[in-house]
Amino acid sequence: MTTSDPGSEEPMSQAVLHPPEVVERDEPRDSSAADSGEVVFSMCDVAVSYSGNVAIEGVTFDIAARQITALIGPSGCGKSTLIRCFNRMNDLIPGAKVAGTLTYHGTDLYGSKVDPVEVRRRVGMVFQKPNPFPKSIYDNIAFGPRLMGKKRGLDDVVERALTRAALWDEVKGQLKESALALSGGQQQRLCIARCIAVEPDVILMDEPCSALDPIATAKIEDLMEELKGQYTIVIVTHNMQQAARASDMTAFITTDVAEDGGRTGRLVEFDETNKIFTQPVDPRTEGYITGRFG
Repeated sequence: MTTSDPGSEEPMSQAVLHPPEVVERDEPRDSSAADSGEVVFSMCDVAVSYSGNVAIEGVTFDIAARQITALIGPSGCGKSTLIRCFNRMNDLIPGAKVAGTLTYHGTDLYGSKVDPVEVRRRVGMVFQKPNPFPKSIYDNIAFGPRLMGKKRGLDDVVERALTRAALWDEVKGQLKESALALSGGQQQRLCIARCIAVEPDVILMDEPCSALDPIATAKIEDLMEELKGQYTIVIVTHNMQQAARASDMTAFITTDVAEDGGRTGRLVEFDETNKIFTQPVDPRTEGYITGRFG
């Protein structure tokens, strides 16, 4: 992939995305994949522009399986832009173009035969604010599987997804009630359950705790730790403590300001989270995590 213009995409075959096999799982996947260094996403000189304005560029690093990778940096540096590259959500923005190389399990994610819809099924996303559908709790979880044509075993799918999202015990007696009646933290865990009900390979989380109180935030962080045995997780967060607590790897992105006032996000440093927060290589990283700027 060198460049991608969403407007020029043709209908694509989902059969192109071979790995991994997508199966329903009652047990967590083998977490040894993280130890083996299995690469899920590989980026080389990735850049994103909107109508010719470069939002972020020069991003090169790999994301390993069964780990939590945090993207941190000041507001406007391009973190959300970058995370949307992984499930091709930028395709939906008029004028957006992605350049460089981005592969998923070795397959060019922006190749001409890759189906963006299948990408988004394998790479689920949880947004900043909880966004449950105005439906019952049950129908929120069953929505995706039904859309994929699943008609049997939905009760098991709903229970399994809610259990994985640490929500089953709290809502099992009210599955037919509106999801909008849940608390904010419960709604966010419901959205995570809705995401994993279609058995993705990766879960993207864009500031998933920014609208939650500390107790709900702690529950989401505990959930992420449990889920990383089954899924690869990428999270955008402004919360330095959260990144330090919850992630295995951290990418620090900052903004270069041009003479004309234009801002472009650039990757400064990518390493194990412990090293980023205790022994950063770049002084800009140290300045940001210590609160001297950003």
